[in-house]
Amino acid sequence: MTIKRFFSLRFAALIWLALVAGLIAATPARADSISVQRASLQADGTGWSLDAQFSFELNSSLEDAVNKGIPLYFTTDFELSRPRWYWFDEQPVSVSQSIRLSFQPLTREYRVSTGGLQLGFPTLAEALAVIKHVTSWHVIEPKDVRQGETYTASVRMQLDVALMPKPFQIDAVNNRDWNLSSDWKRFNFTVTERAK
Repeated sequence: MTIKRFFSLRFAALIWLALVAGLIAATPARADSISVQRASLQADGTGWSLDAQFSFELNSSLEDAVNKGIPLYFTTDFELSRPRWYWFDEQPVSVSQSIRLSFQPLTREYRVSTGGLQLGFPTLAEALAVIKHVTSWHVIEPKDVRQGETYTASVRMQLDVALMPKPFQIDAVNNRDWNLSSDWKRFNFTVTERAK
């Protein structure tokens, strides 16, 4: 083999490796994450309520866990803050709401429960549709905000492993399949009307 041919083959191999590396880098990583599609606040007569739409899919490990009777908890966090030049940011509101997803093998139905409310669904997709849409969640009292002020509202959702039974919490810490969360979605909220 001549030196010229050797360098030609080596150059071709380097180009091929660069192309493969470029394709791998360009391929979006499969992120098991939650995205916040939209979020807004509406006056509800006694303050303001959050309406938010999330998007996510359960990976095979989480789906198997639910189908084996392990409950999953999805926690939505909401915060309201206002910057202050002379001190730390004011944070008049910081609340959380958890929704439990479980499967009942005897009735073959998925259950979604929060507080005292419990709903049953024949399919996992229908149960997840309810979890993905947070609606009419009362988050702000009139006493928490000032008329005319602009605040930063922040919302996120995550699979809350801290609410699971202890043996599963330990497994979840070391298992990437159990990491499911969104980044904070932030938007401005200006108090232009007083809730009655």
